[in-house]
Amino acid sequence: MSWFWNVPGFPLDALKSPRFAQPITFARLPFIRNLRDNNVLGAFIGVPFDGGTTFYTGARLGPQFIRSESRLLRPYNAELDVYPFRVLRAVDYGDVDVVPTSVVKTLDRIEVTINEVINQGATPFVAGGDHSITLGVLRAVGRRFRPLVLHFDSHLDYWDEYWGERYTHGTWLRRAIEEGLISGVIQVGIRGSQYDKSDFEYAKASPVPIRTIMMSEVEVRGIDWLINELRNSLKGPVYITFDIDSIDPAYAPGTGTREPGGFTSREALTIIRSLSQASFELVGFDIVEVSPPLDTANITSLLAANIIYQAMSIKAKQVIGVG
Repeated sequence: MSWFWNVPGFPLDALKSPRFAQPITFARLPFIRNLRDNNVLGAFIGVPFDGGTTFYTGARLGPQFIRSESRLLRPYNAELDVYPFRVLRAVDYGDVDVVPTSVVKTLDRIEVTINEVINQGATPFVAGGDHSITLGVLRAVGRRFRPLVLHFDSHLDYWDEYWGERYTHGTWLRRAIEEGLISGVIQVGIRGSQYDKSDFEYAKASPVPIRTIMMSEVEVRGIDWLINELRNSLKGPVYITFDIDSIDPAYAPGTGTREPGGFTSREALTIIRSLSQASFELVGFDIVEVSPPLDTANITSLLAANIIYQAMSIKAKQVIGVG
């Protein structure tokens, strides 16, 4: 076949095979799990799990719809002048086989799968699923790199428990800190109502530094200020977790805990792209909380696919720089 179905880093050619044809994989990349023998440096992994949500569900369908909308992605990133899939020899690794009735067992399975990817020399690019899945990813990535976490979100996610449950999409960050998986946190886009004024106290007592950049501060100082702050703050190994609810619901309605007043889609893509000029090592990336049943015309899934594409482009630029 002339459109390279089985060659890592080469999506099906949309000029030869229509985008609506053939089985759906991320960006029409080949489905391959033998990463080492294929010299794969970047792998897309789906985690179809929403058992950690505390309000609307539906994020279990995120990977499926993100893959579908990713068929519009093209191989060349003009803004960053890079072919991300080709440089990373990127593939779709498939999904983690989650346990829909158990957060704890699902976290274990996520850790095993991400370890498989890392042990074969590839960087994981993960699509959830609710935000509880990030803890499972960090158990693999964090124990190897102990990275700084760049956390895009409208919520703090370091609450201790919900209804006595310690593993939810709002507690993953505290668990990651308690388990010694990360070196620090930069939170971006926090806004909206809180349970109590004391919600912010944990950041002061945390054993690792937590910097919280409120959306109100970004509104006053501007996106260029935020970009410069992040470029100057990101050093060493960095893990990026992107909750889609950091985007204003006018641009990303398909998520379960919407908060008005977030980033526009253009701002989000600009911020992520800008990180290609920062001096750090991207050791993993996830995008979470995409809930297709709550979406409008799949625009949230489309945005999520493009954010992943920009993250892969950042990693590709880093690989080229190293090479």
